[in-house]
Amino acid sequence: MSVIVRMPDGTIKLMIKGADTVIYDRLEGDQPFKDITIQHLTDFANLGLRTLCVAVTTIAPDFYDDWKELYFRASTSIQNREKKLEEAAELIERNLQLLGATAIEDRLQDGVIETISNLAKAEIKTWILTGDKQETAVNIGYSCKLFTQSMVLLIINETDIDSTRECLTRHVNEFGEHLRKENEVGLVIDGQTLNFALSYDCCQDFLDVAMSCKGVICCRVSPLQKTEIVNLIRYRVHAISLAIGDGANDVGMIQAAHVGVGISGVEGLQAACASDYSIAQFQYLNKLLFVHGAWSYHRLTKLILYSFYKNICLHLIEFWFAILSGFSGQVLFERWTLGFYNVLFTAAPPFALGLFDRWCSAEAMLRFPVLYKSSQNSEFFNIRIFWLWCLNSVFHSILLFWLVVLALEQDVAFEDGKIGDYLFLGNMVYTYVIVVVCIKAGFEMNAWTWVCHVAIWGSIVFWFVFFTVYCHLWPTIDQAPEMVGMDVNVFGCGIFWIGLFLIPLTTLLRDVMWKVLHRIMFKSIHEEVQELEMKHEDPAKMVIKATRKRLTETARLLKNVFTRSTNRMQEVQSEMQPRGYAFSQEEHGVVLQSELIRAYDTTVEKPEGL
Repeated sequence: MSVIVRMPDGTIKLMIKGADTVIYDRLEGDQPFKDITIQHLTDFANLGLRTLCVAVTTIAPDFYDDWKELYFRASTSIQNREKKLEEAAELIERNLQLLGATAIEDRLQDGVIETISNLAKAEIKTWILTGDKQETAVNIGYSCKLFTQSMVLLIINETDIDSTRECLTRHVNEFGEHLRKENEVGLVIDGQTLNFALSYDCCQDFLDVAMSCKGVICCRVSPLQKTEIVNLIRYRVHAISLAIGDGANDVGMIQAAHVGVGISGVEGLQAACASDYSIAQFQYLNKLLFVHGAWSYHRLTKLILYSFYKNICLHLIEFWFAILSGFSGQVLFERWTLGFYNVLFTAAPPFALGLFDRWCSAEAMLRFPVLYKSSQNSEFFNIRIFWLWCLNSVFHSILLFWLVVLALEQDVAFEDGKIGDYLFLGNMVYTYVIVVVCIKAGFEMNAWTWVCHVAIWGSIVFWFVFFTVYCHLWPTIDQAPEMVGMDVNVFGCGIFWIGLFLIPLTTLLRDVMWKVLHRIMFKSIHEEVQELEMKHEDPAKMVIKATRKRLTETARLLKNVFTRSTNRMQEVQSEMQPRGYAFSQEEHGVVLQSELIRAYDTTVEKPEGL
């Protein structure tokens, strides 16, 4: 980050802060404090502090005037604006004089360790992309429990593309058949090496190595590199990606990911404004993913499947009726009742499913992140389940129509020997369809509330009331003269009332039997949690037993294959206190940094430097 200022004496100076890898490449000649500053930066980073270098340079007025015009043309360019702005910045950010370095302690927010641990339990891979030094980044990994003492660390620091390619190829061969499988290995790579690793020749090997590791930390990365990594995961792995950040340098990766989450706080609102969801603290990601995310996925899948089901179930009956009518084109149902099917009579059950259903309590979802895996594995929505729902709706439509036809063929509809017309048959079938699809929605609900009862039984009662009123509109209202007296015919038919009990029961019998067999023989982990919660028992033992993992022989062999890091990194690993972190501003401090800045009096004359 750079700023250009004009001093009181008229000189123009550029002041810049940034990572040492960026600043040192732009220094002018030999600097007296260059080596000692590097040593200080290393010492600070080993303590988990976040470091920056500060430099300054004097700009000639003529050069500044020419550069200002170039920068204006770049900033107003329509094509390749960002690239032209970077090239313009490169022209002026040179010949710097090193002023020194800063080191601050940026503590972990409350709940960060637990959140990352829960992500791991849900088998969500976590990558940390930070601009901190490598030593600080490794401390971050141990502080937030992304890395553990038992893990093998792969630290890749290369200076050219050939050595990077050779290093990645060697690691690919070392993984062997366990490539792209999760191993007890952590990967640390710096920004310079990442430039080569993301090139066309190396990106696939880098991706294979990274996907074979349990945790990945990319340090000293630029905002553009963060975006490139997210795009690499999104388009090469074809995985659903979530990016979370709190600063303006995280906007690129937040927008590149499938789901962007911004943390709003002291560091600004740029990330929050560019994100899909905004949260105040990193720990709130727990509830966003494991509760609201899982519930939302479950509700939407049920809503989509049920919407297809109820429409196929009704409209396919027109095809069965066409067989009886000689494919004459005659419609079985009255046109307005057919139009109100989705708008009035079956509108409430989908709303109840999509807004109020939940298959486990929020407390259970937060305690057992493993329940989130059913969403990841598409257990509720996939091609197989979709076609099963479609086939079930076809089966229901066959029973709903042909059972009514069979019942009317076997007996006389009325005591005087009269038979009903096509609308009589249509209204009987239509009533049974509404009853079946509404009760089917109840079968698919896991949490029955008063809203669900109103939606299901209220929809059925509403159809009976509407049908009675609609059959008496004409001639008061010039509408549906063919429906006059139809309610008397339908409600006065004994076959209708017998069928109202038997036909929905027969249609839904297969669904009931399947649910019973599934609960007995193929019970899933979330269904077991449901049952234990209803019994007011603690499901912890069951969940632990179902998800217990043992250290395999593969993991033991990998420990012997990979070598550990240097002595300095081993010393860093032994430091377990959470000191540095890259996600958020320090909390619960004695004096907030914002208050400290506001308390600083800028009108007081500053002391002269050395």
